[in-house]
Amino acid sequence: ADFDAKKKRKVAEIYQVLNSEPIDVAALRRMAISEGGLLTDEIRCKVWPKLLSVNTDDLPPPPAGKELREDNKDYQQVLLDVQRSLRRFPPGMPDEQREGLQEDLIDIILHVLKRNPQLHYYQGYHDIVVTFLLVVGDRLATALVEKLSTHHLRDFMDPTMDNTKHILNYLMPIIDQMNPEVHDFMQSAEVGTIFALSWLITWFGHVLSDFRHVVRLYDFFLACHPLMPIYFAAVIVLYRGQEVLDCECDMASVHHLLSQIPQDLPYEKLISKAGDIFVRFPPSKLAKEAAQQQAERTAAFTFKDFELAAMQQRPDTLRRRFRERPQAEERTKSILSKPRTNRLVKLAVVGLTVALGAAALAVVKSALEWAPKFELQLFP
Repeated sequence: ADFDAKKKRKVAEIYQVLNSEPIDVAALRRMAISEGGLLTDEIRCKVWPKLLSVNTDDLPPPPAGKELREDNKDYQQVLLDVQRSLRRFPPGMPDEQREGLQEDLIDIILHVLKRNPQLHYYQGYHDIVVTFLLVVGDRLATALVEKLSTHHLRDFMDPTMDNTKHILNYLMPIIDQMNPEVHDFMQSAEVGTIFALSWLITWFGHVLSDFRHVVRLYDFFLACHPLMPIYFAAVIVLYRGQEVLDCECDMASVHHLLSQIPQDLPYEKLISKAGDIFVRFPPSKLAKEAAQQQAERTAAFTFKDFELAAMQQRPDTLRRRFRERPQAEERTKSILSKPRTNRLVKLAVVGLTVALGAAALAVVKSALEWAPKFELQLFP
């Protein structure tokens, strides 16, 4: 009953913010981050567009399926992925309704790709799009996904995996700051970070079976800095730290343990922990170590964990994306050693101030730099 009262109060507060002029987006971020997130899909339909600054009065017309599908180089792959996405739809949904939604899903993806030729489809992208489709419907989902794809997901949609790998390189430095023992154990086991790849590129949509947990995380990620999903990934590993240490110290065992994500995680606790770590160790503090990670990844080392990933996942998942580019490591080093004053991104973690108290204020007031190449001003 106490929770219900709290929930009612929070719903009222959110509507109060939504009905005020101008809308205080920072307050909406706080609501999305704090306990319980945005609570209902009805509220998400109203708040998610605000978090992504999408104008709902000016939505594109629904994508026209037929001409999108003809001569589209991604169509076959998207079709395959969408056909395999059965478990992302609510159990018990009538086939006809689900098939209609799968058609919408294909259209949204092809529409966004057609309008943004610089974006490349990757497997797992449909796991993000389906989440938006189920929560906000096709028209609004199209607009939100397009904005998200040119901002938060931008690095996953490059022609190569370089920037995605670069983001994965933040994982170990975060773990090292919080629990050096777990970090050193994982380094000795040479487990790499591939186990977290599908978490990161689907915002956990692909690996969590309960839709409520997925949308709760989307509330959190939409309100935060684009790197927050990698902090959340680190928090899951830290939460399982003892299990990791009890494991055989070899790659296969640790990889196997970590890639099986427990479904009963204490999400609210982990969300506030991730926010907390972000405030203490923002990406700018970890960038040097992330570059170091990249530089130390010898060909043998990387080959080993990609090979393992290829065994563990459907072979078509990774093939297109893992074309190794040796000069990438040099590039990462040079990118990170240059002063990057001109590429500041306004911190999107304003919402953490309430969730985490005064410690966050200092960070919120300062802008954060973000490598590798994030020249877009997020959230003007």
